[in-house]
Formats: sequence, structure tokens, C-alpha cells
Amino acid sequence: MADEVWVVGGGLAGAEAAWQIARAGLDVAVFEMRPQRETGAHRTADLAELVCSNSLGSKLPDRASGVLLNELRALGSLLVRSAEATSVPAGGALAVDRVAFSGEVTRALEDHPRVRIVRQEVREIPDGIGVLASGPLTSPALAASLEGLTGQDNLYFFDALSPIVEAETIDLSIAFRASRYRRGEDEGGDYLNCPMSPDEYGSFVEALVKAERIPLREFETPIESGVRAGAGRYFEGCLPIEVIASRGSESLAFGPLRPVGLIDPRTGRRPHAVVQLRRDNLAGSLYNLVGFQTNLTYPEQKRVFQLIPGLAGARFARYGQMHRNTFVNAPEVILPSLEVRTRPGLFLAGQLTGVEGYLGNIATGLLAGLNAARRSREEPAVVLPPETMLGALCRYVSESPPSEFQPMKANFGILPPLEGAPVRDRRRRNEGHAERSRVSLARAIERSQCA
Repeated sequence: MADEVWVVGGGLAGAEAAWQIARAGLDVAVFEMRPQRETGAHRTADLAELVCSNSLGSKLPDRASGVLLNELRALGSLLVRSAEATSVPAGGALAVDRVAFSGEVTRALEDHPRVRIVRQEVREIPDGIGVLASGPLTSPALAASLEGLTGQDNLYFFDALSPIVEAETIDLSIAFRASRYRRGEDEGGDYLNCPMSPDEYGSFVEALVKAERIPLREFETPIESGVRAGAGRYFEGCLPIEVIASRGSESLAFGPLRPVGLIDPRTGRRPHAVVQLRRDNLAGSLYNLVGFQTNLTYPEQKRVFQLIPGLAGARFARYGQMHRNTFVNAPEVILPSLEVRTRPGLFLAGQLTGVEGYLGNIATGLLAGLNAARRSREEPAVVLPPETMLGALCRYVSESPPSEFQPMKANFGILPPLEGAPVRDRRRRNEGHAERSRVSLARAIERSQCA
């Protein structure tokens, strides 16, 4: 390992980091423990496997994820290129065929002459220059090694996967095809929508709240000693559907089941609530229930979710499930360059840093890989301007008050204020942020030659 930069973890962040290191002309060894050791959430041995949603978020330029997407394109992201090559229709979102996407990334890295993929578990943080991107399911031994290095306890929250149903079992006499406000539509819209009347919604919420859940005890207790178990807190950006429902009878109707921008063609009116289904593969044979992360038992998922109009006869290709997510108290641990404060040359990337969302994971992997390569060449690490979405994310996770730190997705609220921005015109304000990001990143690239 001495003559190579190393990357631990073959997920989104690790795969992107490895590509950037190899792209810089350096040899890189990627350590991925699958399939030698499974995680409980992954289904294949491919790199960059998507285990939750198949959407990377909005691709619209006036959305926060759209700004980050454009930054990643400018910085030469392999995973964004692969996502666009394997995309499926999803209105204004960049969604992918998850099997094709991970296959594309895996082949690109396997075929690169400077990349060596090692299928084994890493139990201790290696010496030398490298990127730790072991993800939300970091093995207990490696988590203990990280804890020993940083002097910080690892924190845990629980992440959840949405169910997937077979398209041919969706009742299209009830479900209708449309995107909200007809945004990005072709051929009638990219989402299937299951409309609910007030009575149907009420019956569904009642059943959902009372449904049996899978006990979390096995996730709360570490497999090995040396790593403290958290209290089983949920990340607010990825709450199980039953947890949202328990917060109030209309919480779903104003949350993931909100009907805004949709008209039921059978009635000509907006439904009381809508369950959206998004295509999960290129063939269009699978659809996932948008926002339906869950920890219900499998029999209860079948019973309760078949109460949704249009899904009475649905066959489930995958049920939802919960898994542990691990991240460090990043403001105590890393710099805005993603370098560990107490160990120069070691970079963290992905969900370990407290960055949330697929694009955030890819983005931190890109910056960590770029900076690991620069450290190998004895060049200073790059810190991106706070006016860029990636620069703002890295500053958030590295400079927030440690006692209040929580994971964060890309959003306009973490960017510096925009001078002269219209107070009430959100779209114009967002467009201003997007343009400022573009200009700031172009200057940073020219100054540091980081792309």
C-alpha cells in the first residue's frame, strides 16, 4: 500500500474518490469488503450500489441539488457522467436504473490501469495518504479504529429504504401518470400517482400508525465492543413513513403525500393526498414508493401499502427496511478540505462526514480524492469557495457548533447571503445563487487547476 493512495469503501464517495486519484495520474487501491463481508443493506458486489432511492435529486438549475450537480459536472465527476448515461425518466429529477448505474461505475474503475480493487475488509485505518469512505454501514472494527484516531464517539442514526413494486401489478385505471406542475414531462409525465380521498387517506394513516414494526435492538447494539451505541435517533431528512404519520393525522398529506401540482384525471380535481411512484429501472418494470422509507414488518408492509388506491394487487420486488448509519462529529474531526485535523493526509468522505444525499456523497468523494492526490504530490489541499454548494457543504460539516451537529443535505440556506437578491422572488434568488456558484467555481478551478 506504500506506493499507492488508498481508498477504503467502494460506495458513491469511495468510487468517485478513486476515480479522481487515478485521473490525477496516481495509482490507487480501492478496498471494498463486499462480497467477502455483507452489510445487510446491499444486494450486489458492485461499486456505487444505490441501496435507498434511485434518484440523485433535482436536476433543475434553480434547485440546490441542481447547483451541486452542475458543480460536479464542471469538476469531472465519473458518477454524474455514469448517472446521466443510465438515467430513467423522472420529471425534473436525475433518477437512474440502479443496476445499470453501478455496473457502469464498476466497469470504469475495473478498466482503469491505475485502479486496483481489493475485495477485503479493512479493520484498521491504513497508514499513508488515503480516503476513508466506508459509508453508513462501516464495520464495527473499522469504526472503533476511527473512534480511536479521532478521540470522538461515533454517532448513529437510522436510515430507511423504500419498497419497490412491480409495474405490471399497479392498477392504471386508478393510478395516473403525471409530474408535479407538469415539470419535465413527456408522454404524460414520469411518475405514477395513486390519489387518495379523505376517507381513503384516513383509513391508510390509521392502519399505518397501528402496524407492527421491526424491533431496532439488533441495530442499536454493536456487533463488536469498542463502539458506543447511540439512542436510535432518526435523521429528519429520511424519516420512516410511519414515524411521520404518528406526528399528526395530516402530517403525511402535508409531507411526502402532499398533492400539490397534481390533478386526478378521473375527477378533474386535486386529490386529498397522493402516493407517488417513481420508475426504478430503464425497462420501467419496477417502481419505488417515493418517500416511503419504512421499518414495518414485511407482512404489515404488504397489508398496509395495498390499502393505497391502485396498489391493491401490488407485488413487492423489495420491501422497505432499516439500517444503521454512522457519522463522526465532523466539526471536531475534519477541516473544510475534508482532511482529518489530527492526521494530515487522511481524508474522510461520504456519509461519515455528516453530508447527506447521493450527490453530497459523490461530491465529498470527489473533493477528498482530489485532495488526496494533491497531498501525494506535496501540493496544498483545495478548499472550495463558500459560494459554491460543495464548498458550503464542506464548511457546514467542518465548522458547525459540535454540540449541535446534525447531517446536512445540499440546500440554499447554507450559502452566504446573496447581495441585492429579491426578498420574495425565490426563483430569481436561487438563480442568482446558481450563477454565483458557477463563477466562483470557475475561478477556483483556474486558480488551483483542480479539474
